[in-house]
This record gives sequence, C-alpha cells and structure tokens, in this order.
Amino acid sequence: MIYQLVKLCSRLLCLLPVRLQRSAGNLLGAACWPLVPPKRRRMAIDNIMRSLAVDRPTAQKIAKTSATRFGRMFTEVLCLPELRADNIGCRVELNGKEHLEEALSYGHGAVIATAHAGNWELLGASLAMHGFPLIAVAQKQTNEQMDRFINEYRTMAGMHVTYKTGVREMIRMLGQGKIIGLLMDQHAGRDGVWVDFFGRRASTATGAAALARMKGAPIVPAFITEKPDGTHTVLLHPIVWPDKTEVKDEDIRQTTQRLTTIIEAHIRQYPQEWFWLHNRWKHSPDQ
Repeated sequence: MIYQLVKLCSRLLCLLPVRLQRSAGNLLGAACWPLVPPKRRRMAIDNIMRSLAVDRPTAQKIAKTSATRFGRMFTEVLCLPELRADNIGCRVELNGKEHLEEALSYGHGAVIATAHAGNWELLGASLAMHGFPLIAVAQKQTNEQMDRFINEYRTMAGMHVTYKTGVREMIRMLGQGKIIGLLMDQHAGRDGVWVDFFGRRASTATGAAALARMKGAPIVPAFITEKPDGTHTVLLHPIVWPDKTEVKDEDIRQTTQRLTTIIEAHIRQYPQEWFWLHNRWKHSPDQ
C-alpha cells in the first residue's frame, strides 16, 4: 500500500512545473518541522553552536533550514523519473568532472566519499546519468516497501545498488573498474575509528579508506549543493590516495581523518545543507 501511494505521489508531482514541485517540497518541510522532537532540536542547535561558533539565533535558523530542506529533497527524489541523460545537465551541473575521469583512468575503479549534505540521492543519480558507473551502497530501510521504492528509483537513474553488508560485491565491483559511493559522516559506533571532526573526536566509518587501500583505488570526495534557482551543483574534489604502509590500521585512520577534514570544510561552507539532526558525536569522549 505504501509503495503504491508513494508511486502515485511521484506520478502526480511529475505532472507539475518545477516551480510548483519546489513549493510542494517547501510546504512539506515546513509542516514536518514542528514534529521534530524538542530534544532532537536542542541537540542540533547545541552542536551547531559548538561546531560553528555561532550564537543561538543563528544556530536555530541553520537547524530549521537544515531540517525543512528535506521536504524539497523528498519531492526531488519523487521526480527522478523526469530526469534522463539528455536533460540532467539542465538540472545538475558537474564541477570537477575531470577528477573522477582521472580516477577511473588508473584502471582500479574509484571510491566516492561523501556526506549527508545537500540531496545526496540526486548526487548519485546525476553521476550515473552523466555516464559514470556508480555503485550505490545503501542502508536497508526498515520499511520494505520504501526500500523497494528508493532502490527502484536508484536503479532507474542508472545506479547499481548494493547494501552495506555486501562487502564482497563492493570489492568485486571495484576490481571491475566501477565507482563505489560511500556516505561516511554518521556515527559509526564500535566499528569506526576516532577522528577529529569540528574539534571533537567522532567515531567514523572506515569503508572508503579500507576499500581504497585494499584495491589501490583513488578516492574522490564529492558533494552536491543547491543553488537559489533550485538547480544543483556537484562538487568533485581532487583525488585523495589512501595511505599504505606496513601499519594497516593507522593507514586507514589517517586516510579517514583526511577525508573527514574535507567533509568538515564542505559543511562549514554550506552548514544549512548538512544533517544536523543526527547525533554525530554520540559516545564521543569529548561530548
């Protein structure tokens, strides 16, 4: 039932002009903001104040903008069937495309390290539509019907989807010259390594560094940001090569720190586009 309902909403939204699609997204985001638990809001505001050294009113504005933008993000995902290889350039501009092309030229595949900033679903879709062989590494949704829907739309955009548990498949695909896209900005618990993030230690996923080191693959940090007119820009950074010495664990930690520093710099530039409602410093010894 949920799958059919979401597909119906998708079809109806695709009939609207882009301006009305954005308006619908803005209304959805504004309607959902009051539903965010007060404790979660306070956590986000406190983290913004501490991380960015801003006053409370500024932090409150950033937190609200960061949360309500999910309305637009959701409607953009619902409207993915409108986008194709022949029109994606009008909606999403690629900046730094040469870095990803260079990464693939070495013949070892590539790893994209990104974050929950901007519309990361549109980031993956746009790269696939621009012809890059992208493997989307997904977290399985608790609702099976929503999991089916989002993976169907990822596949429709040209991505191959694998779950985080499919490590062997990632390694095989990387060896075939594919691009593995990994989000690495959420609390990783005991599976992560402690690195500095906005002046505090944060448990961070090591997948990007570990995969790249194992296969000798280059890493390309990549992000997407929204422009005032509703179009987007993908920002592809120069290659980061993984450290490789005799000390494997320290190599992975050092590479993860370098990537995290790049993610932090992007968030500082576009703080309203990051997912501040996530408890990034959960269990941090500096919390």
